[in-house]
Amino acid sequence: MAESQSPTVERVLVVGGGIAGGVLSLALAQQGVQVVLVDLRSTLTGVGHGITLQGNALKAFRSVGIYDQLAEHGFPFNHLRLKTADGGHVIAEIPTPPMGGPDLPGTMGAVRGDIADILAVEVEKAGVDVRLETTLTAIDDHGDSVTVTLSDGSTETVDLLVGADGIRSKVRSMIGIDTEPHAVGMGIWRTVAKRPAAMDCSELYYGGPKYKAGYTPISEDLCYAFLLEENLDRSFVGEGPNGALLKERGAGYGGIWGEVRDSLADDAIVNYQWIEAICVDAPWHRGRSIIIGDAAHACPPLIAQGAAMCAEDAVVLAEMLTSGDFASVDEVLPAFMERRFPRVKMVLDNSLQLAEWEIHPETPGADPGRIMGQTLHALVAPA
Repeated sequence: MAESQSPTVERVLVVGGGIAGGVLSLALAQQGVQVVLVDLRSTLTGVGHGITLQGNALKAFRSVGIYDQLAEHGFPFNHLRLKTADGGHVIAEIPTPPMGGPDLPGTMGAVRGDIADILAVEVEKAGVDVRLETTLTAIDDHGDSVTVTLSDGSTETVDLLVGADGIRSKVRSMIGIDTEPHAVGMGIWRTVAKRPAAMDCSELYYGGPKYKAGYTPISEDLCYAFLLEENLDRSFVGEGPNGALLKERGAGYGGIWGEVRDSLADDAIVNYQWIEAICVDAPWHRGRSIIIGDAAHACPPLIAQGAAMCAEDAVVLAEMLTSGDFASVDEVLPAFMERRFPRVKMVLDNSLQLAEWEIHPETPGADPGRIMGQTLHALVAPA
């Protein structure tokens, strides 16, 4: 019996230390696997705006032991509210189903940087070999192992190479997958502001001059506010002291959103990005290499499932690699894709449907609340 429980991998190289790569590295190291984690950045610790985490993301974080630390800072709640643009009328109140189980919040708002900070510490504590300011330059697949050449000239021979390096994944192209991300047709402004006391959950404002405005409470004191509109010129893309610009772009919304907007300093730090998506329909693996997370499937943030899908990928792959239920890595990889693809495709398709409806709200039968509710209820099933 003990022999059947041995992991199918002894040594794994992970490219990218974000949510997918960080959670995977931590989960594997906790099961005794030697992990080398390479990342182009000079630190794995994070900065950045807020994030909305559904219960299935929280479940994944709990499985690697970081949920309690995150919960110390985050703001839990159990419903989503849709409002008219003036903030005066509630269109719908959607209870969040228990996607992480009955003992976890349906949703939690958090500071994105807190996740990165916690993962950075725990990955190091677990004994992961972290190589910063490093990427890969060549992949040599031997069939039963893979040798990776790194940018510092060193090589690592491992049982598995995992590309968790985001929507513009270098690993994806290097292993011969030519799928590229595409612009969805909308851009998003994001900022962190003081949380008004009346803000008790995520709220979305429809019917205003832009596609949608909204916010999520992310701590006792802070909230994450956003505005979705058309793709502006690329010169707007990036982050800077653009509070005055967001206030101008966000005119026409009332309620708590208007209160948050008006509280922003003119030089408040604001991020603007085009929203992009990608779905690799073909197998995510080639030989002893596989891509996961945003490298394989990045969805618009309209159901707040991006981080959850990344974290689930990581936990499920680590579980399948170390459970002893498979004879070899070559059995794990196709089984992993078969298990994950229908779930991430459903989230991606429904997110793209929401984007289409928000760009064209006059579409007959458009019902964002229904799609959101159906998606979240479907995700109650285990990953």
